[in-house]
Amino acid sequence: MHANFAKVVKPNSPEAELLAQIDPARLPQHIAVIMDGNGRWAKARGKPRIFGHREGAESVRAILDTCARLEIKAVTLYAFSTENWKRPEDEVSGLMQMLKLYLKKELKTVHQHNIRFQAIGRLDRLSPDLRKQITAAMEYTSRNTGTVLSVALNYGGRAELVDAAREAAKSVLAGGRSLDEMNEADIAAHLYTRGLPEVDLMVRTSGEFRISNFLLWQLAYSEIYVTPTLFPDFRRAEIFRAILEFQKRERRFGGV
Repeated sequence: MHANFAKVVKPNSPEAELLAQIDPARLPQHIAVIMDGNGRWAKARGKPRIFGHREGAESVRAILDTCARLEIKAVTLYAFSTENWKRPEDEVSGLMQMLKLYLKKELKTVHQHNIRFQAIGRLDRLSPDLRKQITAAMEYTSRNTGTVLSVALNYGGRAELVDAAREAAKSVLAGGRSLDEMNEADIAAHLYTRGLPEVDLMVRTSGEFRISNFLLWQLAYSEIYVTPTLFPDFRRAEIFRAILEFQKRERRFGGV
């Protein structure tokens, strides 16, 4: 596994020291990230908030590159919540433009890393041109067999559960079963993240101890790692530190 980093991690560097401590047999299968702190990072430098979002895009690249090289099965990024529409119009517009630019510029790199891209959330509120770009990106990478990248857009954990419960109920009734027979497996089969491993590790940057309506079902037994590092500074070494902390945890899943 470490050979995958030969060209990107310098020998005897702090990154190399962290990488050497990671147990390849105990990697998380699914990492979810709440990308927080872009605005504060920009404000500290006297820049508009969108400047922090642009720098945060570099951290996204670092996360994807690192997780692909580690052969992590799934990465889910919280990019835009159902509540984020309340932000200033120029910031929302800038974020959407950034997403379009990211899809245009980074799609080939994502494809070359054998990453499968998908967007999750209530995508119908996004602009038609952005939805068209997202659909094209999903189709372009649909046959890739490496890391699955899920980008949460117009996403809310409660909204996902409502959508999943509604679709599960339809499926149960269509199959000739009663709603009293509906179970957890029925709900799980209709989540936006269906088919992916459960989230093992949830990372939140910027030091905030909240899950902010993110993956409420999927985080049931996740290990949560909170770092004071603002997202634009969350690069490869920080990812290694999060994984190392995960590997220190004793996971009992309600047992002893």
